[in-house]
Amino acid sequence: MKRNLIVTIVVAIIMAGFVLAYSKVAPVAGSMMAVDKSAPVVPPVKGYAEGHQILFLHTETSAPDVAKILTEMMGSPVLVVPSLANAPNSILANVYVFNNGIKGSGPFGFQPDVFDNPPGTDGYSPLRSLNEVSWRDGYAPRELQSAAEVKQASQQGEITIETRGVVVNMPMVAWPGGRR
Repeated sequence: MKRNLIVTIVVAIIMAGFVLAYSKVAPVAGSMMAVDKSAPVVPPVKGYAEGHQILFLHTETSAPDVAKILTEMMGSPVLVVPSLANAPNSILANVYVFNNGIKGSGPFGFQPDVFDNPPGTDGYSPLRSLNEVSWRDGYAPRELQSAAEVKQASQQGEITIETRGVVVNMPMVAWPGGRR
């Protein structure tokens, strides 16, 4: 019995030594998950998908003028990656950006962007084809919160939609039914 106790104590001391030595050489699992407070922060942006508020990021775009607008809007650099414009349509989802209408937090000072295909739906992609939306004269602008509402307003002649050939990487961080 005494021998078993001595063996247990010796094994515990050896294991404690290994743990201490390892902690000096490799970070502990918990500290690997710690956030570096000096790391850059990419601020999330409010938008809409399927009638719900979402949060997303602007990280890269194919167009320098769009990168400039988004960088100034967010106070965080949006990189120019011209090759994004070569992405095939089959891997792009849409974002609708308003250049007039209801005042708001969008890049042109109007309502937040509207997205189709949030994560978990067919066609989700963080790569978005930029569609610029304009309210036509004679129509009362209102806040649209889904791609279906945007398409319906277009079909009724209330708005025009111009696809600019610009691709923006806009991953979502919170969406209807999910978050990262």
